[in-house]
Amino acid sequence: MVDALFGDRRLVGVYDALEEGRGDLEVYVGMVGEFGARSVLDVGCGTGELARLLVAAGVEVVGVDPALASLEVARGKVGAEKVRWIHGDATGLPPLQVEMAVMTGNVAQVFLTDEEWMATLYGVRAALVPGGRFVFETRDPKRRAWLEWNREATYKRIDVPGVGHVENWTDLLEVNEPFVTFRSTYVFESDGARMTSESTLRFRSRAEVEESLSEAGFAVTDIRDAPDRPGKEFVFVAEVA
Repeated sequence: MVDALFGDRRLVGVYDALEEGRGDLEVYVGMVGEFGARSVLDVGCGTGELARLLVAAGVEVVGVDPALASLEVARGKVGAEKVRWIHGDATGLPPLQVEMAVMTGNVAQVFLTDEEWMATLYGVRAALVPGGRFVFETRDPKRRAWLEWNREATYKRIDVPGVGHVENWTDLLEVNEPFVTFRSTYVFESDGARMTSESTLRFRSRAEVEESLSEAGFAVTDIRDAPDRPGKEFVFVAEVA
């Protein structure tokens, strides 16, 4: 199931404006350059912001996402014709041999079962060349990020070009570790429409992630701090073993 935030065309249309200023994407572009990767698989590419930055840097990019509405937005961006867009997920990819795979944002945490997570890891590994790298981020459950998921801490009001002012905030609905469920609310001031999107994330410990990567045939070579959430998140760098 695709969350409404990524699957509903009206919500997808304001996603980039509400998420403006994602400096973490520039860090991923920097890591692609650091490792000299010339081809990248962007798993859960969403509206294609990272893919757009990478192709502008001369990198060959494959973007995959299960949300068709998000891909439609991505395909309309400058440089989109240089990206190979795939509607689906990492478990059903066509034959690929890329030098690096990435998962940004919440992507690594949307796989709620062990079966979904392991299938994704195996799918990514199959798409990588020998020695290829897999880089992704996931929140440290010990930091309990969900304690800040409330209206007071998350409220924003943005003037979206062509849409008008949109209010947005997050409410925590349930914590049943390792699962956390929250609701995002959007109010379109132009017509008063109020829309919501509920999401559930799984918070895996560092040890759990490392064990699963090893099982899928990866060797963890580095664990870095997240640029946009320092001290709250892990950035795993793993290589095909």
